[in-house]
Amino acid sequence: MDSSLFRYILRHSRSEQVNILLIVVVAQVFYFLSLELPKRIVNEAIQGQGFAGPGDTARFLEIGFVMPAFLSGLGGQERITLFEGIDLERIPYLVALSLTFLLLVIINGGFKFVINTRKGRMGERVLRRLRYELFDRVLRSPPTYLRRAKPAEIATMIKDEVEPLGGFIGDAFVQPAFLGGQALTALVFILVQSVWLGLITITILLLQAVIIPRLRIRVLRLARERQLTARELAGRIAEVVDGAAEIHVHDTSNLERADIAGRLGRIFQIRFDLYQWKFAIKFLNNLLAQITPFLFYLVGGYFAITGRLDIGGLVAVIAAYKDLPGPVKEIIDWDQQRQDVQIKYEQVIQQFSPPRLLPAALQDPNAAEEPLAGRVVVTNLTVAEEGVGRLLEGVSFAFDLNEHVAVIGPEGQGKDILALVLARLIEPSGGVVSIGGRDLATIPEAVTGRRMSYVGQDPYFFPGGVRGNLLYGLKHRPLVPAAYDEEAARRRRAEIAEARRAGNTELDIAADWTDYRAAGAATPEELDERLIEILRLVELDEDVYQFGLRGTIQPERAPELAAKIIAARRDLRARLTDPSSAGLFEPFDRRRYNRNMSVAENILFGTPVGDHFAPERIAQNAYVRQTLERVGLTGELLEMGRRIAETMVELFADLPPGHPFFEQFSFIGAEDLPEFRALLGRIASGGLDRLTDEDRAKLIGLSFPYIEARHRLALIDAAMEQRILATRRAFADHFPDALRGAVEFYNEARYNAAASLQDNILFGRVVYGQAQAGSRIGALIAEVVDAHGLRPAILRIGLDFEVGNGGKRLAPAQRQKLGLGRALIKRPDLLIVNEATAVLDGGAQARLLEKILAARRGRGVFWVLHRDDLAEAFDRVLVVREGRLVEQKGGDGKAADHLIVATR
Repeated sequence: MDSSLFRYILRHSRSEQVNILLIVVVAQVFYFLSLELPKRIVNEAIQGQGFAGPGDTARFLEIGFVMPAFLSGLGGQERITLFEGIDLERIPYLVALSLTFLLLVIINGGFKFVINTRKGRMGERVLRRLRYELFDRVLRSPPTYLRRAKPAEIATMIKDEVEPLGGFIGDAFVQPAFLGGQALTALVFILVQSVWLGLITITILLLQAVIIPRLRIRVLRLARERQLTARELAGRIAEVVDGAAEIHVHDTSNLERADIAGRLGRIFQIRFDLYQWKFAIKFLNNLLAQITPFLFYLVGGYFAITGRLDIGGLVAVIAAYKDLPGPVKEIIDWDQQRQDVQIKYEQVIQQFSPPRLLPAALQDPNAAEEPLAGRVVVTNLTVAEEGVGRLLEGVSFAFDLNEHVAVIGPEGQGKDILALVLARLIEPSGGVVSIGGRDLATIPEAVTGRRMSYVGQDPYFFPGGVRGNLLYGLKHRPLVPAAYDEEAARRRRAEIAEARRAGNTELDIAADWTDYRAAGAATPEELDERLIEILRLVELDEDVYQFGLRGTIQPERAPELAAKIIAARRDLRARLTDPSSAGLFEPFDRRRYNRNMSVAENILFGTPVGDHFAPERIAQNAYVRQTLERVGLTGELLEMGRRIAETMVELFADLPPGHPFFEQFSFIGAEDLPEFRALLGRIASGGLDRLTDEDRAKLIGLSFPYIEARHRLALIDAAMEQRILATRRAFADHFPDALRGAVEFYNEARYNAAASLQDNILFGRVVYGQAQAGSRIGALIAEVVDAHGLRPAILRIGLDFEVGNGGKRLAPAQRQKLGLGRALIKRPDLLIVNEATAVLDGGAQARLLEKILAARRGRGVFWVLHRDDLAEAFDRVLVVREGRLVEQKGGDGKAADHLIVATR
């Protein structure tokens, strides 16, 4: 990229710059006319020059020009008249000149509108190009360079630091031309009226042009410091967010507060100094600008009094100068902005110019995709890292692409670096790695990214579902164009045209990018089957099945599945009538109180949708309070809340915060005990009837989460159950239209769209206090699911489970298994596994290794093992110690056993 911002702008917007500059030149003609016209209005129409008597007229809108002297001397006329104009009396003449002046104002405003719109669009287009090129450089930067960079700083530079460049890009050539043209036109007009006034103007302008830029050098330095410190602050905040767990574990939050406070203090001081300098310069600039009108009134007034300048000329000069300081000031501002954005541009370009930027051809989406074949040959491989030393030295080995190769050795002595080099995630400092006779460094990513897979100890996952992350390695280029209607197609064509102008890729993100063939599928349905096979292979299917059970569906979009769920619900109910399962489960029954549900759940008898009836807000809900009053249950719930509060205060009075009883009863937190103790005091002195609405809501809020089967305080007898059932019926029967959809009521014959699949199948509550009730019910649900053929559908729903940013919603073992699945789904010619099962238990490691090697029979595997004893299953074993390949064997188990002993 160009080191000069002006060269970069000119190279990518030359034709647009020229077009706008032509408009600027034409605009100056109309601007000059708008300066000349006030003089004619004052001298001719107002003062009456040329009107000797009441009936005299003046010629308006006469259009002509004077021939040059050398042509008139050859027989040509001295003046050519194109339009003789219109004779108007004095008042109509004043009106005509004034309307002409208004028309010129509109025309000049129109020119400004067109110029600003065009330069704004041009600036945003070049800014879009610049951001795209910077992001492209991120993708082409060596992985080792990116590991040293801070993601927050890179994102800040692309998003924020180049933002000011967008406004300047459009102004780079147009602004000085337009403002300079206006200033020069006004200056020429002033000189034409009076040379002395023109010289005064020039003198003041020269003072501004010399003094102000010198003072602004300090402002530019401060602006640069502000930019660097702000970038460092963003990087440090990102580090704190990433290391939040360590901060809490080690109690270093106050250390980080002090660090950030120090950085904010430095930024404050820089910005304060910046403001002081900027406003001091602004004061001086305004002072110099106001001296000129003072001299105009003094000198110009003297000239007008002595008859050396007419009043109209003085008025026109003052009017012309009124427009002069603005452009001059803006030109000075433009020059400061030019220096500022050039500094920003140079800093950004410096950050995005890593050594050995990958050639763009390596990432060509249309590069030929060739299967890998032959042998992998590593010759005299050396890897060194600055500040660390040599990680590998003089490593040489070879293997066929149908072999399974294990790498063993002590941790931290180079075996993992070998996998990173083969995956092209670390550049060798010396030596050569070749595949099939081709240098690995020259093979396009269209080959390495599609025919090779790498998975490490901590794979990264993008926000989205399990399915999207499994398929990520199959999305190399758009394969099936997106279908657009006529209007959408028109918008897409416009997007392509604009992307082409901005130098962005024209690839359509809305197209289907998934390479079904690479996964061994032809349709989305077959691809889902392949995904489920991979989940079973890496032993992630049970986890995804559980994700699916916790998922939801829209029954109108999947009516057959909803019907099967309801059938499974009936089947499960029948199985739970078996004596061996009796007492494990209490079903939802509109006519019966469910003792394993809370009071609030029994009243709602449905799944809340949205926040209206959320557990933490239901006690304050107006409709709930109204229903309680209608049925007459308010007083009883207040009494229940009082009894719960008394019990909790008495029970927890001497218990420390965090005691298991707090979690078990979950009514009052340790920090809330003093508040409820005071509330009980108010009840003792004034009774329940004199409580405020806030206190009443607190007591009712205590009664709502009460579950008789769990808490066992004997607060709900048969009579109370009937009162709550009456409240349930009143709640549903009078449910207001305004809240329709806020609760999905339980109906045994209908699928509950707001509830999870598991809750829809269970349609009830597991009984509290029954040993292993949850696991036994789960096993029964699994039997019913398999009996009705629902497992594949539930797995597909589980594939939509959101993994979170970086996969943080998954456990470490789940992340490693998902990483293996992503690497396996594209059936690579060479699978590189870098201790990717390290967090699994020993049995799971052995099972996964056996399954993957069986599935990869006849295809290359290069596996850096966490445990040396697993090397027996491989065709070839490499032993790396202290950065050197100390031994390599191939073949039978004896050789592997020998190596295992040798590495201990």
